[in-house]
Parts: sequence; structure tokens; C-alpha cells
Amino acid sequence: MDDIQALRTYLDETGKASRRYLPTRREGEHLQVIAVVNFKGGSGKTTSAAHLAQHLALQGFRVLAVDLDPQASLSALHGYQPEFDVEENGTLYGAIRYDDSRRELSDIIRRTYFPLLDIVPANIELMEFEHETPKALAQRQSGDPLFFARVATVLGSVEANYDVVVIDCPPQLGFLTLSALCAATAVLIPVHPQMLDVMSMSQFLLMTSDLLEVVAKAGGNMNYDWMRYLVTRYEPGDGPQAQMVGFMRSLFGDRMITNMMLKSTAISDAGITKQTLYEVPREQFTRSTYDRAMESLDGVNGEIQNLMQVAWGRT
Repeated sequence: MDDIQALRTYLDETGKASRRYLPTRREGEHLQVIAVVNFKGGSGKTTSAAHLAQHLALQGFRVLAVDLDPQASLSALHGYQPEFDVEENGTLYGAIRYDDSRRELSDIIRRTYFPLLDIVPANIELMEFEHETPKALAQRQSGDPLFFARVATVLGSVEANYDVVVIDCPPQLGFLTLSALCAATAVLIPVHPQMLDVMSMSQFLLMTSDLLEVVAKAGGNMNYDWMRYLVTRYEPGDGPQAQMVGFMRSLFGDRMITNMMLKSTAISDAGITKQTLYEVPREQFTRSTYDRAMESLDGVNGEIQNLMQVAWGRT
């Protein structure tokens, strides 16, 4: 990947001005912050976030993955065990906390084994933000950013180093999730196409709408470039799932990602060894199983990449 990036850089510097080989942000293009959010467990949120971050890095974008889930699955997928490898104050909480122990985000960011992909790891200490915010709201001093502005503020401190930030939000509608939604320029909602999951998502959206209305009145940013629903763990031969997908498309129309993330033994088996499908060798699976899963992943992530380009005003 380092060699490929070096080739992109060389061709970009020596090729025709009309042809760009590096997809990185250009002057006037804002940092893309994609919040991957749903409070229903098993929706495929972390799997979607991990594959999206790695896909964008493979395409040549400078990516920062932010693990906001105290369970730290995204961190574990990238080699950081929350119990052993993440020190105290080594999560995003260290950069957004309210006391004098606050650190610069640049000191917390870690490299991953993927070139162009860095990560802010997570562990259970992120829950401290949920516990401390009510007290901080009561004792707030003039000039101190409110909770919903803190994530956006610290991301702004490293904005020049990245093209896109992918935030894996916790499976709950707390202060961390609201802060991530206020920092986001786009929202991706993974949904498993079953009735209970769709009902849960509906409740999530209703509560989120009410809370964000209050946050917006207090000055929070609610302007998104795009918001999309992504069908995950889809089984093409499952009749009820196909009906549910049809129902969702009739409701949400073009707010649905056209491609769907298939339920695949290739993705599940890769997860056993804390890997993604972009890491495991093709010969580890039957060719058709691997190719189907990879086709669905590339389709989904390619659509999201396209939405990013449109938000930047590119053709």
C-alpha cells in the first residue's frame, strides 16, 4: 500500500493537471465526518465502520477512525486490546474531558497497520463522559464548550491531517452519541432487515430527533451533507428479509444505500481472528463466497465514497 500511494503521488505531480491520482481533500473542501450510529445491538455498526475506514484508506484517502464505543470492538479489530493496550486517558475521553487532565487529540491518535489509517482507540473509560457531563452542565463556566461541541472542537485540531473521519458510535443514545452527531457532516445508519430491528431503529430516530431539536436550539450543528440507511447482514434467499427491504425502500426512497451488506461466512470467519475481509486471503474461502462478500462490501463503500465526492462538489 505504501508503494501504491507513492505511485499515486508521483503520477499526481508529473501527470496532466486534468487528471488527479490522489483523492485527498483540495482547497475549499471540508473534512468529512461520518457517524455510524444505531443503538440496536447486532446491526452491523462496527463491521460497517471498520470496512468503510479501511476501504477509504485503500483508495488513498487519509482516514481517522474514532472508536466511541466503550466495548472497543473497532479498536480490537485494529490490534488494540482495550484492557491491555489503551492507557488511562488514551481514548477520546482524554481529549474532551472537563478537568485539567485533558490532552491534545494528536497525542492520543495511534497508527494502525493500514497505511493512511489512524485510530483513536476506546475502552470503558469513555463512560466517564456520560457520568461527568450532567455535573459539568450544572457547573459550566463561561467560555467552556458545551458537551455537544467538544468532539467537533477536538477534531478541528487535527483537521489538516485527514480527509475523512469515521466515528463508530456507542449503541446507546447518550452524551457521546449526541456529541458525535453534532460533529458529523454525514450519518450512516446500519439496519438489519427484520421487524424488531426496524421498530427499534424507528424508536431511536424518534428519540434522536427530539434530543437534537433541543441541541440545535442551544447552538448545535445539525447540517448534514447526507444521511443514509444501510441494510446489513442481508440474506438474499430469506423471503421475510426481502419483504422488509422492499418496505424500507418504499419508506425511505433514495435515503437508502442501494447496495446491501450481505451476511457472509467470509466476514464472520475473518472476525474470529480479529480481521476484516480486506485483510484475509481469498484462498481461505471458497471463491464464490469470498467474491460475493467482497462485491457487496465494495458496492456499499463505493456508494459512500461517491456521496463524499458529491459533498465536495466533485463530479
